[in-house]
Amino acid sequence: MKSFITKHAFALVGIVIGGIGGFLYWKYVGCLSGSCPLQSNANIMVGYGLFFGYTLSSLAKDGVEKIKGRK
Repeated sequence: MKSFITKHAFALVGIVIGGIGGFLYWKYVGCLSGSCPLQSNANIMVGYGLFFGYTLSSLAKDGVEKIKGRK
């Protein structure tokens, strides 16, 4: 379990930050009237946050590895 966490640390941090970001977006920016199908549903916005958090963390990991010369 410890090796899994160390191997996927960037992705796990990105997923957590993205999920929190998606929830905060829904809470403070989302559509209050309910007429916006994506922004009015917390589950959908958290899902989008998780996806974007993972994507950005993957790009960041690739960039860090490229700078360090591992690729």
